[in-house]
Amino acid sequence: MVETSEGKPRFGALIIGDELLTGRRQDRHMGAVIERLEARGLELAWARLIGDDPELLTRTLRETFATGDGVFSFGGIGATPDDRTRQCCAEALGRPLVRHPEAAEALREQFGERATERRLRMVEFPEGAWMIPNPVNRVAGFSVADHHFMPGFPRMAWPMVEWILDRHYAHLHAPGRTVQRAVRVPGAREGEMIPLLERYTAAYPDLRISCLPGGDAQQGFEVELGIRGAGPQATEALQALTAELETAGYTWEPVTATYAPGDGPSR
Repeated sequence: MVETSEGKPRFGALIIGDELLTGRRQDRHMGAVIERLEARGLELAWARLIGDDPELLTRTLRETFATGDGVFSFGGIGATPDDRTRQCCAEALGRPLVRHPEAAEALREQFGERATERRLRMVEFPEGAWMIPNPVNRVAGFSVADHHFMPGFPRMAWPMVEWILDRHYAHLHAPGRTVQRAVRVPGAREGEMIPLLERYTAAYPDLRISCLPGGDAQQGFEVELGIRGAGPQATEALQALTAELETAGYTWEPVTATYAPGDGPSR
C-alpha cells in the first residue's frame, strides 16, 4: 500500500451510480468514510464519483489500481444489468470472474431455495479476491489489490468499511495522530489573511493551513482559518496564529466541526 511523503497510508473512495450523477440520489458515503478513517487516525486522500458506464468505470479502476492506494468502492455489485462494478473490476485486472465458494455458501444459507443462479451472480468476484462479510443480508462484498467493493446501501456498506479497517488495516491505526483545529474570524477578508497564511505555511511545512471565506458586504465578511496535522504542532501553531490575530485587532472564536451522516439509502 502506498504511503504519502509524510509516511501516512493513502486512502481513496469510489462512489458509483448513474443515479448520483442525475441527482436522483445524494451521496452519503464520502462523509461516512471520512468519519470512520478519522476515528482511527487515518484520512481520505481523494474521492471520485462515477456513473455506471462500463468503459469509463473500467478505465477508472485501472487508474486506481495503479496508485497502490487503499480504495473503498460503493455500488454496482448487484445482479441487475446496470450493476457492472464486478465485471469492470475483473476486466481492469485482466482476470476472470469466478464464484467465491465461501460467499456462495453464505448466500445459500441466507436465501435457501431463493438462492437462484441469478442471485448467485452477486458472489462472482475477480479471481483471487476475498470476501467482505455483509452483516445485513449475507450477500458478501469483495476485496482485491487493496480495493474493497461494497453495496451502495449505507446500512450494509458502513459496517463493512469498519470491518475492513479493523481487520486489514489495524496496524495503521493511530487515533489522535492527526487533529484539525479551526477558528472563525468575523470581519476578516480572505485577501487580508494571505500574508499571515504565507508565514505560517512556511513556518509549519508539515501542517495544512487553510482559509475558507464567507459572508458578504451586506451581512459582513468572515474567514475560517484551519490547521490540520500532528496534535502538538497544530496546537502550537493555532496558539501563535490566534495571538497574532489579536495583536492585529481581530476577534476570533473556535469552530467545532462534527459530521452526522445518518443512515439513509444512497442507492
